[in-house]
Amino acid sequence: MSYLNETVRGLLRDKAGEPGLQFHGEWRTWGDMDRLVRGLDEHFARLGTAEWTPVGCVLRNTPEHVTALIGLVTGDRCMVTLNALLPDDKLAADVRAVRPPVVIAAAQDWARPALREAAAEVGAAGLSLTGDLANPVEAVAGLETAGAGPHLAAQEGVSILMLTSGTTGPPKRVPLRHAVLERQLRAAATGARHDGAADAQTMTEGAREGAAILHGSLVHISGVWGVMTSTMAGRSMCLLEKFTVPAWRAAMAKHRPASLGASPAALRMILDADIPAEELRSLKTIGVGAAGVDPGIVDAFLERYGLPVLPNYGATEFAGAVASWPLAEFHARWREKRGAVGRVHKYNDARVVDPDTGEALPFGTEGILELKGYSINQDGEWVRTSDRAVLDEERYLWIKGRADNAINRGGFKVQPDDVVKVLQTHPAVHEASVVGLPDRRLGQVPAAALVLKPGAERPSEAELEALIRANLMAYCVPVAYRFVDELPRTPSLKVSMPAVRELFGA
Repeated sequence: MSYLNETVRGLLRDKAGEPGLQFHGEWRTWGDMDRLVRGLDEHFARLGTAEWTPVGCVLRNTPEHVTALIGLVTGDRCMVTLNALLPDDKLAADVRAVRPPVVIAAAQDWARPALREAAAEVGAAGLSLTGDLANPVEAVAGLETAGAGPHLAAQEGVSILMLTSGTTGPPKRVPLRHAVLERQLRAAATGARHDGAADAQTMTEGAREGAAILHGSLVHISGVWGVMTSTMAGRSMCLLEKFTVPAWRAAMAKHRPASLGASPAALRMILDADIPAEELRSLKTIGVGAAGVDPGIVDAFLERYGLPVLPNYGATEFAGAVASWPLAEFHARWREKRGAVGRVHKYNDARVVDPDTGEALPFGTEGILELKGYSINQDGEWVRTSDRAVLDEERYLWIKGRADNAINRGGFKVQPDDVVKVLQTHPAVHEASVVGLPDRRLGQVPAAALVLKPGAERPSEAELEALIRANLMAYCVPVAYRFVDELPRTPSLKVSMPAVRELFGA
């Protein structure tokens, strides 16, 4: 049994009578969660599922699914993420594409005929999360055993086949290896990601004070990370179905946590709500990942609340962060290194390369980020990311945007993130997104969707064009603008580029 399995399952038993997870005001004890985990084990034994067997899990942000996640990750099975929020036809199509030998879902999802039909068609056994604390797992009638298949093959040592966020295109599944996930969780728990005892102290200090408020979707790495780091620390959790300011404020008032994680979109919503400082007084730090955070948001939290927001950088395939800010360093060096996502962790190597030649570039030069090391891979080879970055000689890292969503306008490369940054300097613009639209003559052209600040007067297109021309090349000027009440988002609160393109009929 691995360290992760032994630690988490031992905790469920040792803290059986203590509150573990709150949802809609009701608590589940760690013992309630242990009962569900053992129930899954019993059904897997009945079905004869071997180690690393892929198990499709139709995920919602509920206590049952949080517990199923814990049970699968610590039970040496492979959780294949399926999104319960998909329309029936798309969820069924995903099951047919994945072909897992076992599917776990809530009773409400098994009531969807499309899911039952797809599971039966691929020969999957069905397990229902009942919500009944005394009998938390049941076999689904008519799907008591797995059929002949063919089924998705097991991959040795893979804990999760995790959906990427799907910000620039259709989501993909990437394998998260058990060993990498365990190393990342242990490093986060012990403060071993940077050098020095002070770092270990700041990484763990106050971590167990107050319940962790979790709102990241379990379909994505941010949700998985929140659950597993809290569970590893034996920290009780308050689960939200999704982030809303009223639900988050109520949870803050109830639990008074010392630390929490949030997405950049959630932080912006908190600032927009102008929440009194009194409501955030318990917090010592906020960690932010999932997407690049505007340094202006970090500055605003410092100015308004005296509260450090600690950016980090990671990716689904890395099972967590590979660069971050220790608290003491943030206080000492944020002004100097403003906008950095932190320092690359000591057990990883990073470099920035020319996108065409692959040649390593000097420190301070923008290029494509490549990584290798402890949490990246096991073969020692450099892994190229899709991110444009700058790395300095002290290993501080700045993420400049994605390289894979560049717009090729007649041979000229337009970086949407650069245009977004300029548009968001306009006093009337609250948020912007820039996407490429197909063009018969040029191949692609940029278009911008904009959200205005409350009460702001809509700027003219000529005004926006002048702003961009003053800061970027003329070919970066969008050919069309759409003003919307809010930008479409993925479950992890990132802006969905495909959905933005649909605003323009593309």
